[in-house]
Amino acid sequence: MEAQMLLRDADIFPSDKILEDALGEGFNVLVSFLETITNNEYALTLEWRYYNDGKAWLGKAVYKKKTIFWLSVWEGFFKTSFFFTEKHLEAIAKLDISETIKDEFAKAKTIGKLIPMIFDVNKENQLGDLLTVVWFKTSLK
Repeated sequence: MEAQMLLRDADIFPSDKILEDALGEGFNVLVSFLETITNNEYALTLEWRYYNDGKAWLGKAVYKKKTIFWLSVWEGFFKTSFFFTEKHLEAIAKLDISETIKDEFAKAKTIGKLIPMIFDVNKENQLGDLLTVVWFKTSLK
């Protein structure tokens, strides 16, 4: 069973303290990840917003005006959700990422015309594949 998604109070902005309490040791991994994606090389911005439909705070990572992924916070880990279309399947299969991730992506149920790729992250060694997918998504037209 999956851990409970956190950050459900619309009145409590996800500050560093709130994130640290939710993620525990995973907080340092999140900080490292966010520092990397917001640097000059990646140039993403993370916008926190409370969404009434899901009743939770989500981070939207944006490159220029394009949404790259969504970030949600769970008990002990954070989740990033990317969405791709069928035309990207071949290129994703060629990415230098874990075969497990590729297999899960290939089996993912579509949401409309979009195919989700979801990462559950709580360890530093998971960031390599995640950053590869971030870089790939920012390069798409």
